[in-house]
Amino acid sequence: MDIDKLSRMANQIAANFEANGHDKAVEDTATHILKFWDPRMKAQIFADDLSRLSPIASQAVEKLKADAEAA
Repeated sequence: MDIDKLSRMANQIAANFEANGHDKAVEDTATHILKFWDPRMKAQIFADDLSRLSPIASQAVEKLKADAEAA
């Protein structure tokens, strides 16, 4: 999948949860990506530099990446 599309999707998910407050939005965004994204999609966004992501989406992806590396 195109990284631009993945980034846009992550940002849309983050924007959807933004009203919950920053920390909860990060957690909810990470949970959504973990549950609903294909492993190939996650691997692709983990490999990106995250510069095109919003702060919430970026932190969610960084959290998931760290969790994946720790496992």
